[in-house]
Amino acid sequence: MGILTSAPTEQLSKDEILRYSRHLIMPEVAMEGQLKLKQARVLCIGAGGLGAPLALYLAAAGVGTLGIVDFDVVDFTNLQRQVIHDTDDVGRPKLDSARDTIRDINPNVEVIPYETRLTSENALEIFRDYDIIADGTDNFPTRYLVNDACVLLGKPNVYGSIFRFEGQASVFYAPEGPCYRCLYPEPPPPGLVPSCAEGGVLGVLPGIIGSLQALETIKLILGKGQPLIGRLLLFDALHLKFRELKLRKNPECPVCGEHPTITKLIDYEEFCGIRGEEHIPETNVPEITAVEVKKLMDEKKPFVLIDVR
Repeated sequence: MGILTSAPTEQLSKDEILRYSRHLIMPEVAMEGQLKLKQARVLCIGAGGLGAPLALYLAAAGVGTLGIVDFDVVDFTNLQRQVIHDTDDVGRPKLDSARDTIRDINPNVEVIPYETRLTSENALEIFRDYDIIADGTDNFPTRYLVNDACVLLGKPNVYGSIFRFEGQASVFYAPEGPCYRCLYPEPPPPGLVPSCAEGGVLGVLPGIIGSLQALETIKLILGKGQPLIGRLLLFDALHLKFRELKLRKNPECPVCGEHPTITKLIDYEEFCGIRGEEHIPETNVPEITAVEVKKLMDEKKPFVLIDVR
C-alpha cells in the first residue's frame, strides 16, 4: 500500500543526493522513493522515549515535514532513554530540544512544533495536515484519542508501547484493517497498569520499539513491504524474542465497525475513568479472599461462586 497518492513535485539537491546515497542505490527506495519521503508529512505524538528514536530516524531518512506534539520539559530522569535530549537540555521544553537535535542531524527537514496537550478540541485540526500519525504516548486517554481521530480522518496510526522489558508495535489503519479499539475495546481500570515512572523501563527498549515505528512509517510512505496492519508485534527483551499476533477488524467496533456509535471525539479522561476518580465515593461492598474461599470449600459450606473476570 502507498499512503501518498500524488506524484512528488520536488527534486533533490546535490547535498541531498549525497546525503541519501545509500537509499538511492536501493531499488526499493531509489529516487522515486526518496522524493516520496521528502514530500511526506508525519506527525509524532510525543518527544519522549518512543518519540525520540522515531523522530531521529525519520529525520535522518529524509522525511520532509515532521510535526511534533509535546508540552513537557526535559527532566534528568528522561536522559536514560530519551536520546534526542542531552544533559544541557534539562529544564528546556522537549520541543525545543528535539527541534535543535533534528536540525543538527538533517537541516533539510521542516520541524513543526505543537507545544500543547493533545485534546479532543485540537486533535482533528492538528492531524488533518499530516499523512501519517505516529503515536509515542504513554497513557491510555491519549492512545484512544489518537486512534479515534485517525479513524475519523482515515489516517494510519503507527502504534508503539513499552513497559519494563516488553514492547508492542502495530499499524492501525481502519480502511484496511483493525483499529486500536478492535484490539482494546475498553481501557484498563485506572492504576492497574503502572507508568514507566512507577514500573520502570529498560533504557534501550524505547530505541527498539521507536525504531520499529520509524521503519513502519517509512514503509507506508514508500508503499513497500508488508506493514503491520492486522498484526501486533510483541517483543520480549529479556529473552530476545519476537511474537506476532494476527488481529481482526471488529465489525461491532464503536468507531471503525459497520455501525459506528462514536462519530466525534469524546472526553477520553472520563472514558478511561481518570477524570474525577479521586471523587469516587467509598462503597461497602463485601470482599472475600482466595484463602477464605478455600476455607468455605474445605468446610463444605453451601455457597455460589460467580466468576466475572
